[in-house]
Amino acid sequence: MAEELLGRGIARERFCAGYIGEGLTWVPPERRARVFVLRRGQPVELSEDEILGEMKSGDVLIKGANVLDAEGVCGVLMASPAGGTVGKLAIPALARGVETVIPISCAKSVHGYVTDLAPELGIGRVNKSTGFAVGLFPLVGTVVTEVEAVELLYGVRAKHVASGGVGPGVGTVTLLLVGDEAKVEQAFAAVAGLVRDEPAPQVG
Repeated sequence: MAEELLGRGIARERFCAGYIGEGLTWVPPERRARVFVLRRGQPVELSEDEILGEMKSGDVLIKGANVLDAEGVCGVLMASPAGGTVGKLAIPALARGVETVIPISCAKSVHGYVTDLAPELGIGRVNKSTGFAVGLFPLVGTVVTEVEAVELLYGVRAKHVASGGVGPGVGTVTLLLVGDEAKVEQAFAAVAGLVRDEPAPQVG
């Protein structure tokens, strides 16, 4: 999404804070890309403190998540005692009436509920973990999965059929597209093109 909005490629391996690799881990702060800011469609360089000082109702925060539950509620894993990007930006955004958009893959779907899982997690509550112990924050906003994206862009109905695979299929989702034949053909061609997109390199 960042590449599409900026109109250029980015260092994908640096464009995250926490991630799930060989366990729960993170990109060291000194190696992370800065938060991208667009003002009237043009990129501007702002520190997180400057963003916090200027952020107001009418702005849009785009924040990814780690978990999508059966009710469409998203959750963000937090390895920082201060809440990471949730504590720095997402909570102030909610307090100020900033619209939050949450792009997330259907591949991150879980069978449980974020509001049930969150009280059972926590840095000081988890005794053993592969990587960092984490908390889970229920993130509020407009959720956009592959389903919503395809429906909004191409005017067809999309249904999440399956997730995952092997080799090039790792992390993929399978969608059923229903609707006007011409629109379905257009959507199918566009999505098939995305399948050939290069995956992110090794993070960290």
